[in-house]
Amino acid sequence: MEIRNIAIIAHVDHGKTTLTDKILEQTGMSDGSVSMDSNALEQERGITIYAKNTSCYWRDTKINILDTPGHADFGSEVERVLRSVDSVLLVVDAAEGPMPQTKFVLKKSLELGLKPILVLNKIDKLGADVKKAHDEVYELFFDLGAGDEQLDFATVYANGREGLSKLDPAEDFPTDGLGLAPLLDLVLAKVPPATVAVPADGDLCAQVFNLAYDNFLGRMGICRIYAGSLKSGQTVIAKDAGGHLHSGKVSKLFTFEGLAKKPVTEAVAGDIVMVAGLPDIYISQTLVANPATEAWPAIAIDEPTLSLNMLINDSPFAGRSGKFLTSRQIRERLLRELEVNVGLQVDFDGPAGIKVLGRGELHLAVLLEQMRREGFELAVSQPETIIKEVAGVKQEPFEEVTILVPDQYVGVVMEKIGNRKGLLLDMKKERGQTRLSFRMPTRGLIGYRNEFIVDTKGEGILTNIFQAFAPLAGVINKTKYGSMISMESGKVLAFALGGLQDRGTLYITPGTEVYEGMVIGNTAKGEDMIVNPTKGKQLTNMRASGSDETIQLTPPFDLTLERALGLMREDEYLEITPTDIRLRKKYLTENDRKKFARRKG
Repeated sequence: MEIRNIAIIAHVDHGKTTLTDKILEQTGMSDGSVSMDSNALEQERGITIYAKNTSCYWRDTKINILDTPGHADFGSEVERVLRSVDSVLLVVDAAEGPMPQTKFVLKKSLELGLKPILVLNKIDKLGADVKKAHDEVYELFFDLGAGDEQLDFATVYANGREGLSKLDPAEDFPTDGLGLAPLLDLVLAKVPPATVAVPADGDLCAQVFNLAYDNFLGRMGICRIYAGSLKSGQTVIAKDAGGHLHSGKVSKLFTFEGLAKKPVTEAVAGDIVMVAGLPDIYISQTLVANPATEAWPAIAIDEPTLSLNMLINDSPFAGRSGKFLTSRQIRERLLRELEVNVGLQVDFDGPAGIKVLGRGELHLAVLLEQMRREGFELAVSQPETIIKEVAGVKQEPFEEVTILVPDQYVGVVMEKIGNRKGLLLDMKKERGQTRLSFRMPTRGLIGYRNEFIVDTKGEGILTNIFQAFAPLAGVINKTKYGSMISMESGKVLAFALGGLQDRGTLYITPGTEVYEGMVIGNTAKGEDMIVNPTKGKQLTNMRASGSDETIQLTPPFDLTLERALGLMREDEYLEITPTDIRLRKKYLTENDRKKFARRKG
C-alpha cells in the first residue's frame, strides 16, 4: 500500500484541526464525536498546543497526517514535525489572509524544499476575498524566496467546518457527502509517495521527531522510517548527531490509524511509527541497525526568548492545597517536561532558583498551568527577555506584531506601542478596520496584551511572532501601575473593599483570605499603597439615617495566570497553587522591603 505523509500548518484559528477532524470523519476513521484537540487546556483555549499524529485511508492509500499548533509560542512543535513529511497543507483564512504564523511555518516548509498545497479556508465567511487572499499568499511565497516549482502551488477552496472543498472557486461544492474528496484526490496527485523500495542491504534508518509516554511501556519515540524496515523485537541503535550510541530492543511497535494506535509486527520505509522499549530515546536521534549508517542531521529548533525563575512557595499559605511542594519534585517534573518539550530550556543551577527559558508568555504559562493542575505549588518571578552579547553588542529579541482593530482605536494603539519602542512597518484599511504591522522588542510586548484588550474594548486582534535578535532598543515607557499591598492577615471584608475600590483595581472579593505582603489590587497613580482589607465597620449603639447604606462593589479583575504574568513587577512573585493564583511581594513586611531598597540603592 502506498503512503503519503503530510502536515497541516496555519496561523492560529485558521481551521487546521477542524479540517483534520472532518477528513477523519469522511474517511470513516472517526464518528465526528471526538476532536484532535483532546488535551483539556487545548479544549478550554480553543487552540492546538501539541503536534499530533493521525492517519486515514483514501483510494487504497494510507495518508499520515500531522496536525500542528498555530500559535507562535509552540513553533518548536512545527519545526520538528516538518522534517518527517513530504508536503504540507497550508491553511489560510480567506477573510484574514496570511498572518505572522503563516509566514513562519511557510518559511520553514520552503527551507526544507517542501512544495505546499494551499487551502483557502472559510470561503463562506463574511468578508472573505478569495482572489485577494490567494494573491497575498503568492506574494508571501515570492518574498520568502520560493523556487519556481514551489511558486506553482495547487490551491483548494474549502469550508472546513462543513467538510467541503473544490478546486475551482466558481464551481459548486460536492453534494455526495464526501465534500473533501477534491482535497484528498489532490493530495494523492501532488504529494510524492513516501513508500520507497527497501534497499538491498536492508539497512534501517529512521529519525525520531516526537516523544510520547505510557504508564506501562515508558517513554516512546515517534519516528519516520526513511529506509529499511522496523520489526517488533528487533535490536536497534539510537544514534545522535554527535555520534553517541544507545542500543535497545523494540518491545512494541505501533502505527497510527485514525485517532488510535494500532500494534504491528513490522513497518516499512515511508511509514510513521511509535517505538517502545528504548528508555534513552530522544528527539532528533536516528534509529539504525548498522552502527556504520550515518545519522540524520539534528532537528534545529529556534532559541528561547523569555525566562523566569521558578522557586518553592514560601508564602504563609504554602502547602494548603498542593501535593508537590519541594524543589526536588519541581526539578523532577521539569526534567520530564524537557523530554518532550524541545522549545524549553532549564538551568537548574540558577542564582535565584531554577531558571526556565521558553518561546513566549503563552509557552511558559501553559507549562505553569499544567503543573498547577497536577498538584504543584510554586512561586515564579517576573518574565524577562533573554539578553545576549554578539561581537560586544548586547542584543534582545524582537517580534513582528500584527494588529487588527476598528478604526476608532488606531490612535491609542499606535501611541502605546510607540512608547514601547514599536516601529510601524505597514498600515492598511480593511472594511472599517485597520491592520497594523509593527516591529517591536519582546520586552515592550510583555504586559501589553491586558492593556490592549481594555483599550480596544475586546474588539482588537493581536498576534506576534519572533523575528530576530537585534541591538537593545533602549528605555521602554510602559504604563506604570502601583501595587495595593495588604498590611494584615485575615479574611477580606466588604466594608474595607468599599473604600479601596475607588483607589484602583481590585483582584479579590469579600471573604478571600489574605496575608501581609499579598498584592490585592493595583493603583492608577503608579505608587505602592499599604492597605488593610480586613478592616471592619466600627459598631455602636447609635443609629442614624444614611449610615447603613448598602455597599456596592465593582466586580474584581479576574487574575488568570497569563494576566498575572503580564501585571507582576520586578519586586513581586506570582504564587501558583492548584486552587489559587496570588501576587505577592518578594519581601512580605514593610520593614523588610525598606531594608532591601536601602541595600539596593
